[in-house]
Amino acid sequence: MKNTTVLISGASIAGPALAYWLNRYGCTVTIVEKAPALRAGGQAVDFKGATHLTVLERMGILEEVRRHRTGGTDQTIVDANGRKLAVMPGEFSGGDLEILRGDLAALLYDKTSESCEHVFGDSVTSLTETAGGVHVTFERGVPRTFDLVVGADGIHSNVRRLAFGPESEYVRFLGYHYALAHLDLDVGPDAVMYNEPGRLAAVGGPKAPAFFVFASERPDYDRDDVDRRKRILIDAYRNAGWRIPELMDRVPGAREFHLDSISRVEIDHYASGRVALIGDAAYGNTLAGFGSGLAIVGAYVLAGELAAAGGDHRVAFRKYEEAFHGYAKVARQGGAGRFLAPATRRGIRMRNRLFKNRFLFQAMMRLTDRFATDIELKDYTATSFAGSSASADAGNRGGESEARVTTGLLDERTATPPQPKTDSVIDGD
Repeated sequence: MKNTTVLISGASIAGPALAYWLNRYGCTVTIVEKAPALRAGGQAVDFKGATHLTVLERMGILEEVRRHRTGGTDQTIVDANGRKLAVMPGEFSGGDLEILRGDLAALLYDKTSESCEHVFGDSVTSLTETAGGVHVTFERGVPRTFDLVVGADGIHSNVRRLAFGPESEYVRFLGYHYALAHLDLDVGPDAVMYNEPGRLAAVGGPKAPAFFVFASERPDYDRDDVDRRKRILIDAYRNAGWRIPELMDRVPGAREFHLDSISRVEIDHYASGRVALIGDAAYGNTLAGFGSGLAIVGAYVLAGELAAAGGDHRVAFRKYEEAFHGYAKVARQGGAGRFLAPATRRGIRMRNRLFKNRFLFQAMMRLTDRFATDIELKDYTATSFAGSSASADAGNRGGESEARVTTGLLDERTATPPQPKTDSVIDGD
């Protein structure tokens, strides 16, 4: 795939994971990210089962991820008086290996910074496919043409909108929202969660100092209007019990805050012409617990199929869809909102009983493991690395080329990544 140029939109997990493999196979890769810098912190993400861990190992980051692991944290479910009702085991929420999203993004940036161009503070505004490539315009940068474009820009994917159609045609709202907030309060050493019908509030644990899930209509708000999103959260928790009034009093002053819908991507094809989708842009299901695993396995498969097809995107994209559509079925099922914040008190009690019954809990964990490993993981590296370009080899020797980092219209070579953004957004592509 020597001299194949690829633009990837999104620098969270799926994007840089794909960039790593494409560069290994000889592509020239550019990653564009709307945020002005890497996003630090964020909620914890996890990996489950041998398939996820095998891909991390083949990427050479498994031990680094283990060194940054947060450790699955048990969450105590309490009533309004703080009495213990049940315990959500850390193995349920944290999988086999858990890490903060920001730490994982930083590791992936380190793996690609010397071999791929990173453009921060910019985004794609149009895609025009031609006979020989895709002509791309940007909000700030000059237009460029790439052989291929990949949308790895989250459940609200801009690339998907431009190449496939409006978000309303492919993203289904599941009747809930969630929020994460860094609040000025003493949460104590334990992770605790509390439910009322249609509402969950949790403090401590790996998600954030405060984590909320609530049933809702689809409110009309600008995703960049933080004050409006804070007001939506406060309104949703009026007259709630436990520590919620105290938490809501601190929301306006939250140092970091993120609110978004719980939604599911429903799309039949992951590619259109020379444009493909990966990660949450293709198979997102908010808080469903498989997003990070689907992202890194999807990156491995898409890049591997491109290498196996010698860069023929028509063959590779078809093979990627054939291999991955069945594996991604877990993202097309259910929704986390109904499980985390059941609509009735009876539903809350039934959910809690699941964690008390060891037999039912273990059966659910076995099902989870089956979903996570339900794919034949080819070893593309066995036949593809020999064809890697000289530039890809240089990019993997480490320290022999400078990192190219572009911030909007400014282009400078530096070995230091942009400083993490921590002022307003915890998570989200």
